[in-house]
Amino acid sequence: MEDIILRKGRERAVARKHPWIFSRGIYSDCSKLKDGDHVRISNAKDEVIGVGHFQHGSIAVRMLAWRDVAIDQAYYNDRVKQAYELRMAIGVLTDTTNTYRLIHGEGDHLPGLIVDVYHDTVVIQCHSIGMYRDIDRIKAALQATLGDAAPHIYCKSQSTLPKNYDATDADRWLDEARPMPVAVSENSVSFNVNVETGQKTGFFLDQRHNRELLRTYSKGKSILNCFCYTGGFSLYALDGGAQSVTSIDVSAKAMAMLQETSDQGGYGERHHLITANVLEHLTENSDDAYDIVVIDPPAFAKRINKRHNAIQAYKRLNTLAIANIKKGGLLFTFSCSQVVDHQMFYDTVVAACIESGREARIIHRLSQGPDHPVNAFHNEGSYLKGLVLYIS
Repeated sequence: MEDIILRKGRERAVARKHPWIFSRGIYSDCSKLKDGDHVRISNAKDEVIGVGHFQHGSIAVRMLAWRDVAIDQAYYNDRVKQAYELRMAIGVLTDTTNTYRLIHGEGDHLPGLIVDVYHDTVVIQCHSIGMYRDIDRIKAALQATLGDAAPHIYCKSQSTLPKNYDATDADRWLDEARPMPVAVSENSVSFNVNVETGQKTGFFLDQRHNRELLRTYSKGKSILNCFCYTGGFSLYALDGGAQSVTSIDVSAKAMAMLQETSDQGGYGERHHLITANVLEHLTENSDDAYDIVVIDPPAFAKRINKRHNAIQAYKRLNTLAIANIKKGGLLFTFSCSQVVDHQMFYDTVVAACIESGREARIIHRLSQGPDHPVNAFHNEGSYLKGLVLYIS
């Protein structure tokens, strides 16, 4: 394990248990370190204050422990076991649900690592080279905790690793390959998930509780689900007795999978699928047609310098959505852009309400599900923001 010494005063953030150390806070010469190296962190007094993964860039170290400990198989076994025990304690695995997030990066003290479970299939997604270099230990730890419950493990990290690595580190099965898609159940609603070709790890598990909330409001309602992907909100609404659901997404591949799942569910003429650009569709069809509109777009900004444009896009999108809601209807609106914080998102939605000329009242403030825990010392992990508004 290589040693890194911090500049005087820079250990304060580490003492507050924040899991990132920025390059400007490091005193040592790191030019000979390799991406993914295990490093031991010391303060200016040469006292060891923790260990982590090193990576060249703005975030130079992702902390794994706040003590001097080996990052070995025993370490990963313990971390994965703790994460699993948390999920079992909050009841994410039930008779009606067999899919959940097992590892949520900093929220489980494993920064740079995402692990999702889809019935008998586990998907590993590495966002740091350190986690990718430790993939064999991670796989072994998952097998030690899950045993025969997850015989198929897929590494899907090519799109999340830095660009200089993605050409050589292809997505692959780490053991027995599994035919796609995987049939999963979430709160008794059935979905088909393709972990190989789907977005992220294959599905958006963070909206589980918010989809359930929509189901409670759906009976007898007409619903528009924008950026529907493979239909998470749509299928919950149909299961909840919606009179009709219109699903819109620009991805023909996602819509084809949604059509197949919808047919299997027997939803028939209650479900209308439109493959189109959402903004263009809303602009051309502002006719107060729906009781409920759901807006769940992809991240409009992943960097601070794109934040202004993202806010303008959210404002326009929500203004158009409100124009498509009947008097007394509901708007479910979300942002997963980490650089747009909760207050900024709230202010943007309020600006859209003002521009629409409609009265609006907030009845729910929403976030990611509890299997996506937020480290109390890393508020940046609270990335999903949602509001439900009653529109008069």
